[in-house]
Amino acid sequence: MEDWNNHILSTGGVDGCIVNNDVRVRSHIVETYHGHQQEICGLKWSDSGQQLASGGNDNLIHIWDRSAALANSRTQWLHRLKDHTAAVCALLWNKNERELLSSNRFTENQLTLSKYSSMAKMAELTGHTSRVLHIAQSSDGCTVAYASGDKTLKFRTPEVAKSAPKRPFT
Repeated sequence: MEDWNNHILSTGGVDGCIVNNDVRVRSHIVETYHGHQQEICGLKWSDSGQQLASGGNDNLIHIWDRSAALANSRTQWLHRLKDHTAAVCALLWNKNERELLSSNRFTENQLTLSKYSSMAKMAELTGHTSRVLHIAQSSDGCTVAYASGDKTLKFRTPEVAKSAPKRPFT
């Protein structure tokens, strides 16, 4: 699993570690994040390039802050979301809002929309009969596309279903 943040290539491994590599320099490893107990299944940098969301086979989402990582030798996640009941395999930061969209593998087949930084659940988007594998957002931020193992591609606006009960993840 990998994602780019300008010149930083972030990779997640089967050991649950995330490594940030600066591709401009010979000694390229600039940060290492430890927090997942199992394989990293999803990585996504926010548009600001400051927050990295990671999803794992351990059913967790971690939010890492790059500025905190640069200041500390021991990097700790900012948020740990334990509300998922299956591996988290796709992540997307909403371009127009401070929100994170995440998907579970297998059991629930829905997307969860959470408000950053409170991580309150804003909505759950359903409709697939198989796990959602990929999420993408249009360049203007007005449309989200998500593809599933049931061989369907769905399109929604990020504002859809924000009337879900708001409660923080625990």
